Amino acid sequence: MTDVFASFLKELDEDELSVSCYMIMGEIFPAWTGEKLGLGPNLLYAALSKAAGISPDKIKDDLKDTGDVGETTFSVLSKEKKNQSTFSSFFEPEPGADDTDLSFLVCGKLTVRQVYDQLKSIANASGKGAQSQKIKILQSLFSAATPEEAKYISRIALEELRIGIGEGIVRDSIAKAFDVPVEKVEFAFMVTNDLGEVAVASKTGGIHNLENQHIQINRPVKMMLAQVTSSIETAFSEIGTVAVEWKFDGARLQIHKKGNDIKLYSRRLEDVTDSLPDVADAIREGVEATDAVLDGEAVAIDEEGRPRAFQDILRRFRRKYDVESTSRDIPIHVNLFDLLYVDGESMIEKPLEERRERLAQLVKKSAKGISVDAMVITNDPAKAHEIYEKALKAGHEGIMMKNPSSAYSPGKRGKNWMKKKPVMDTLDLVVIGGEWGSGKRKSKIGSFVLACYDNINNAFLEIGRVGTGLSDELLDNLTEKFMPLIEAESGVEIKVKPEVVFEIAFEEIQKSTNYQAGYALRFPRLIQVREDKTVEDIDTIDKVERMYAGQKE
Repeated sequence: MTDVFASFLKELDEDELSVSCYMIMGEIFPAWTGEKLGLGPNLLYAALSKAAGISPDKIKDDLKDTGDVGETTFSVLSKEKKNQSTFSSFFEPEPGADDTDLSFLVCGKLTVRQVYDQLKSIANASGKGAQSQKIKILQSLFSAATPEEAKYISRIALEELRIGIGEGIVRDSIAKAFDVPVEKVEFAFMVTNDLGEVAVASKTGGIHNLENQHIQINRPVKMMLAQVTSSIETAFSEIGTVAVEWKFDGARLQIHKKGNDIKLYSRRLEDVTDSLPDVADAIREGVEATDAVLDGEAVAIDEEGRPRAFQDILRRFRRKYDVESTSRDIPIHVNLFDLLYVDGESMIEKPLEERRERLAQLVKKSAKGISVDAMVITNDPAKAHEIYEKALKAGHEGIMMKNPSSAYSPGKRGKNWMKKKPVMDTLDLVVIGGEWGSGKRKSKIGSFVLACYDNINNAFLEIGRVGTGLSDELLDNLTEKFMPLIEAESGVEIKVKPEVVFEIAFEEIQKSTNYQAGYALRFPRLIQVREDKTVEDIDTIDKVERMYAGQKE
């Protein structure tokens, strides 16, 4: 796959190079932009219906058989006679809608850039008639494409290309195509969070360009992640001398400061600045740097300064209205623990200990609403146990144990950061399907199919189902949440787009031949919907296997 994509990249000009890197992964825009296509399955079905000249119901029936919107698109466009009399009858703009350039329809051959530009037009459609405009643009693409091309256009439009190419293969393909070291490509990707931009830099300037990539203010980068450790002693044996700090019960926050302009990004790299004006004010007043990128944990606190329920912090992050009153009702304290960039200097390659010293110098001692997390460097596990107990007593999750000489590696999870929590029996899993309930729950999704991730084969592996113990009210909310994500139905079984992450608690992991993962969860129960996590954050089959092995220790 790497060889094929690398050969393809060599043939592209700069205009198509970057967008091809996004689209091959089933994406339209790099994550840092925050741009969304805003195209659900029903709009796609409506566009395909017009292009194929058949009803949306017939398309949904075909989808039940194929289980894949791409195969359904290929099938209906191959078999059905298109009933378009004239282009103008379909492409007459709605009143108030933007005019759309459909000149590519008569060129005889679609290009990658044309497809991208039309998808971008869909993302930009707004106001009166926006939905009709989106349908017409997508219909025009289907009409101009061959059935084979349309198969992949529909998959890309729903951001599920299903060809098994992720960031790793694209990174290696760029290195191979332009004869640059893969570690240089990896570094450039870490600091730009944009493989398309990295590909262009590799093509136009090779190693020199890659080495000159750097973190940019207001372009969020992926956050460094921690690996779970079974015990404090295990972490010390892996790291040696350890930097120990509390693991707060809150939500990750990446902070970008450019003068008095503050931008706040969630773990999912969503811009949450407007929801957290009090945090922006605290950073503006409390951080003595012109430009900076900071990493921290936002915690919702009560009157005594103890952490409130995790759902309260999510309410703050998602709030769009009555923000001021919610800020008063649910105050936030941000515990800063890392520094990625300050006043023109990238800090990510410097040791953690140095980054923390510099961070402490930037934050005023008198600052309100923010503080630098206390960090203790020790080679004594007993000291770590003491800090661990204090963190739990204060209402937090446990401790982080870090390598004090390690660099900050955006998006990486490894043994330089390890976390210890008292409860080891939880997994973050994505919902890939479900089953309609029966009786009084007939109109609700009564159970949900859970999957972990196989990072070797780029696949989701079913590992169990959860459904018991869910209230009718919760099932109503979850059913409403999943309805737009349903891709196919067969009897009572449904297949959903893998997008929603559940935190699942369980009693034990057992070997099982009933599920693709080869394991099953004993007595699984839903702890919460992890609104702060994406499908990229779910736990892997490797972690499941480690946890299974750990049960025997």
